[in-house]
Amino acid sequence: MAKRIKAKPLSEEPGSPYRAVSHFDSLATIDFPGVDTLDKLFEHAVAKFGKRDCLGTRELLSEENEQQPNGKVFKKLILGDYKWLNYEDLNARVSHFGSGLASLGLKPRSTIAIFCETRAEWMISAQACFRYNFPLVTLYATLGEEAVTYGLNESGATHLITSSELLETKLKSVFSQVGTIKHIIYVGKKNLDLSEYPAGLQIHHMDAVEELGAKPENLNNPPTTPLSSDLAVVMYTSGSTGRPKGVMMIHSNLIAGMTGQCERIPGLGPKDTYIGYLPLAHVLEMTAELSCVTYGCRIGYSSPLTLSDQSSKIKKGSKGDCSVLRPTLMAAVPEIMDRIYKNVMSKVQEMNVFQRTLFKLGYDYKLEQIKKGYDAPLCNVLLFKKVKALLGGNVRMMLCGGAPLSPQTQRFMNICFCCPVGQGYGLTETCGAGTITEVTDYSTGRVGAPLICCEIKLRDWVEGGYTNRDKPHPRGEIVIGGPNVSMGYFKNEEKTLEDFYVDDNGQRWFCTGDIGELHPDGCLQIIDRKKDLVKLQAGEYVSLGKVEAALKNCSLVDNICAYANSYQSYVISFVVPNQKKLTSLAQQKGIEGTWEEICNNSTMEAEVLKEIKEVASSMKLERFEIPIKVRLSPDPWTPETGLVTDAFKLKRKEIKNHYLTDIERMYGGK
Repeated sequence: MAKRIKAKPLSEEPGSPYRAVSHFDSLATIDFPGVDTLDKLFEHAVAKFGKRDCLGTRELLSEENEQQPNGKVFKKLILGDYKWLNYEDLNARVSHFGSGLASLGLKPRSTIAIFCETRAEWMISAQACFRYNFPLVTLYATLGEEAVTYGLNESGATHLITSSELLETKLKSVFSQVGTIKHIIYVGKKNLDLSEYPAGLQIHHMDAVEELGAKPENLNNPPTTPLSSDLAVVMYTSGSTGRPKGVMMIHSNLIAGMTGQCERIPGLGPKDTYIGYLPLAHVLEMTAELSCVTYGCRIGYSSPLTLSDQSSKIKKGSKGDCSVLRPTLMAAVPEIMDRIYKNVMSKVQEMNVFQRTLFKLGYDYKLEQIKKGYDAPLCNVLLFKKVKALLGGNVRMMLCGGAPLSPQTQRFMNICFCCPVGQGYGLTETCGAGTITEVTDYSTGRVGAPLICCEIKLRDWVEGGYTNRDKPHPRGEIVIGGPNVSMGYFKNEEKTLEDFYVDDNGQRWFCTGDIGELHPDGCLQIIDRKKDLVKLQAGEYVSLGKVEAALKNCSLVDNICAYANSYQSYVISFVVPNQKKLTSLAQQKGIEGTWEEICNNSTMEAEVLKEIKEVASSMKLERFEIPIKVRLSPDPWTPETGLVTDAFKLKRKEIKNHYLTDIERMYGGK
């Protein structure tokens, strides 16, 4: 199964589009006959799964403040069981909320914004908007003030759905700069002090809006059913460059994209439980959850801070969400998988010699079996049961997207979590769909074949030295075409014309800016990115993304950003070091002090640089690609710091500004 051809070109011509072999004659646009809009998709699911559990939220039993040795106070939670809403209850809430929004003056085809964490109310709001034909404008809950202000102003939304936490922390100062918002609907605690908000704003709790919509006189507000060509979502991407862009997705775009995605997840259905914790304003999570609701797979809500027993908000001794929910399906971004990998590997290092040797022998044996297409059931039970239990013990498939996953982390997750780890490639502009690896494909470093809803071709990029006539495999810029390709950028005609085009057959295409290589079996490998290419002083081209992907394999490195400019002849790097590994190395070297002092110590910089050079040469990087100076950052890069996006992609411009003085110092003041 792993070795068979999965996609092939439409013709022998170089640059011809590749399509999935299973759907070669046409591209899939729809999953269920006649179900061509998102509201119909939900109604189809309600009719089929009525009394089955759909959305689950854990009860909050108590909160405690815990003081850390450094004086900081952390909030720790004790959580109970999941409480479930079945499809029929969910349907009633969706109807009431949609009717309530209409009673508050929202008109069909008028935008409404949602700026809220991942939770059941997000999904209820989205389904209500789809049913009543209110285009939903999504904003990441971790976007900065400036980006939120920009998104709200550009979208012209009059109503905003948010949470009490975000209302009190992030939104207070935004309203003075946003003219269009008239109504705020919030979820969470009810006793808010509303005196601090502008006088013209009407602020309602979500429960009150549902009650309003449930009144007999308002229930007569019939929904205005959308057409498949109507705008469903304007998704603001937290873009790694500049201002956020709003991607316009019509109903048929999302239906096609999800049709392609679901075909790659075998057996998706009511026996499955999905854990929802990634941002719902991200296309990967939104389409995954909408697909789960469609197929009767229940969703239990979580957050990155409560995911496992060891998570930072879970009180020691109490259970994290995975242990209680025991999900069968899970999506992740590489940053989270890399974190799990490094945690488990550091635990392996702490084992005694016998345990460590046994683990390594079992790991290597299972790796050989997997390469031959077999499993190793005895190793699974004896060696990997505890590791598997970190995510509840039931996960049958994991899907990774958002950024490239290192081959060693993917291999590790395959082996230790005893389930296939699929890599997907797609963009907000293609409604998340593009490629997903098949569960039988155990190769690493590739992202699978095109989904049945789209086709992929490679376009020559001469400046970078890639052409679709390259040997042994064609290479070039990835261009995705199909019914899942979105309608372009909201109120940004210029950028839309730059990145999208329509061919002679009326099919839309999106130029991704990513460089790919197509293997003989039709699977895609991402090898570079146009925007990451820097020409050094001596004329060599350096791909910063390629350098970072290689150097993430350093045990001392948690995150890395390579930097270069055309006035210099060498690459430098900024590194978020692994605290445990670096602290222990500092002790060996007799270096004492706070974490910040260790990171600022020139001896430690030299040690990290030494390991970077060793890994770089083992990964066969060219001499000019290897960073020759490093700056260690004591603070991790999170979406809150503004240095990475919600999918943990580096924001190069922001990182450059943040480390400007270091760049000048490392380049000798030039």
